[in-house]
Amino acid sequence: MHRTVFFISDGTGITAESFGQSLLAQFDHITFDRRTLPYIDTPEKAQEVAHHIDTHCTETGIVPLVFSTIVDETIGKIIARAKAKHYDIFATFTKSLEQELHIHSAHSIGRKRQIDSNALYSERIGAVHYALNNDDGARTNHYDKADIILIGVSRCGKTPTCLYLAMQFGIRAANYPITEEDLEDFHLPEPLRAHRDKLFGLTIEAERLVAIRTERRANSRYSSLRQCNMEIAEVERLLTKERIPHIDTTHFSIEEISTRIIASAGIERRLK
Repeated sequence: MHRTVFFISDGTGITAESFGQSLLAQFDHITFDRRTLPYIDTPEKAQEVAHHIDTHCTETGIVPLVFSTIVDETIGKIIARAKAKHYDIFATFTKSLEQELHIHSAHSIGRKRQIDSNALYSERIGAVHYALNNDDGARTNHYDKADIILIGVSRCGKTPTCLYLAMQFGIRAANYPITEEDLEDFHLPEPLRAHRDKLFGLTIEAERLVAIRTERRANSRYSSLRQCNMEIAEVERLLTKERIPHIDTTHFSIEEISTRIIASAGIERRLK
């Protein structure tokens, strides 16, 4: 089965995508053609979108799904007239909240972005810069400022996880790759020893690691199954010996890895 899905927003579309994708993930036997239409913030743009949806429905004969986060009521009504099954995320919850809080919502486009600006934005950017400057063990003299330090074999997902923690939660995350040389004396590398309370390990299945490393360096010892198996086994043994909490990243998305780390390590989210 195949269905087209439109994520429509007067902003970036991230909220509509995140909410809609979470729901669609429960229907893995259906193939979804996902289309995001951000910044639909005028009646004219809304009319174009509605026409586009109507045309698609007529041409395919299949009613598409629409997940929207349109705040402006006029624009929302135009979108709602399109030939689709609509899931208006804001409208679903706003009316109920208005009744509970005994006050009307602002109905202001970009309201969340206005609130998130200034201090929170600076916090987010600062955390991203920290992640970039302390990536892959390139610098270790600022680990005292880290909220968490991710360790594991090369290419197990440390860098993207650090960046996601920074961008989404304002968490200052550094990462250090455990290399074959580090494993020779079977102790934590010296730069990590003073910060063991901040360490968190990532591991991965060997077959998945081979696939990732092959994209970067095919037909090499680095990407061989034997090398990957050896490194993973030794790092997992080191993590267990040093009693460092860790998770297997193989079957988790970056979002899932990040939230599991936060929950397990008890880190405070700076952006809420």
